[in-house]
Amino acid sequence: MRIGVLGAGNMADALATRWARGGHDVRIGARTPAKAVALAERVGGRTVGGTLREAARFGEVVLLAVWYEGVQDVLRQAGPLTGRVVIDCTNPMEPPFEGLKTGAGPSAARRVADATGARVVKAFNLCHESVWRLTPPVFGGRPLGVPLCGDDEEALAVVRALVTDLGCVPMDAGGLDRAGLLEATAAFVVGLWFAGQDPTAMLPPPEHAGGEPLPTSA
Repeated sequence: MRIGVLGAGNMADALATRWARGGHDVRIGARTPAKAVALAERVGGRTVGGTLREAARFGEVVLLAVWYEGVQDVLRQAGPLTGRVVIDCTNPMEPPFEGLKTGAGPSAARRVADATGARVVKAFNLCHESVWRLTPPVFGGRPLGVPLCGDDEEALAVVRALVTDLGCVPMDAGGLDRAGLLEATAAFVVGLWFAGQDPTAMLPPPEHAGGEPLPTSA
């Protein structure tokens, strides 16, 4: 698969590296093309670096991996994305993680979709970039689940395949209207981590999630 990556930071590095090593053709673009070229050289293989527009044109699927504040400028420089599959892993978090920079408005993913006309899938936003470098991300014997929010089934199928290529398990989390919940979840759990808490401890196993059946009387 041809993957265009918008951004040359840590998330772009981690995911591009894993996908390139999995046999995908990757082209990385950045507002400073020299940074994209340098990252492509580190990733190796058939990976190429250059401008945002070059990466966007190249990809059958495009990963948006930049800080939320830079999204609009990056999309402008990337050029037309109408109808394209775009993976949005951005997080509009507002430290100290008590709110979102999107406020009460549409999610970051919805704003990307509205601005570009792309088939956007929200994914890969719940974990630090170091997690995506693991080969594979398995914890306690269980592969990492990756929630996906999107409206287009074809786009979701593409992203599911890329999740599986990382050794992770795709989790259908509903349409793009639920992406705001996923972004809020990221802010919530990051706030717990920064407070020294373990967010995984707050969720019971699935068999207990709906409550245990009441015992029957003899």
